[in-house]
Amino acid sequence: QVQLVESGGGLVQPGGSLRLSCAPSGSIASIGPMAWYRQAPGKQRELVAKITAASLTTYADSVKGRFTISRDNVKNTMYMQMNSLKSEDTAVYYCNVAVVTDPEEGYRYLEVWGQGTLVTVSS
Repeated sequence: QVQLVESGGGLVQPGGSLRLSCAPSGSIASIGPMAWYRQAPGKQRELVAKITAASLTTYADSVKGRFTISRDNVKNTMYMQMNSLKSEDTAVYYCNVAVVTDPEEGYRYLEVWGQGTLVTVSS
């Protein structure tokens, strides 16, 4: 069983900052790419940022220069620092992590989703 624990969402004024974190736990042998997605009301879920196991990063054009994704491979935790937040960044943010389970769980490849954390940017 693999679970993701997200934290860091909340209400912030335009121009403010928040930091999201995502930590997988459970029977994990290795962790591959990690990513943040978001879904605004009435819109489809979209990729915000992705980071590979080697810490190569990609970003949606809408967040380039404002958001920074990172990972701590010792703590098995992913972060996203969000600066200069805009009202259009309001959404539920989901982390997505690719893992290989440990031998007791059969070395299975899984893509796991977090429960989502709400970010609201409003004055």
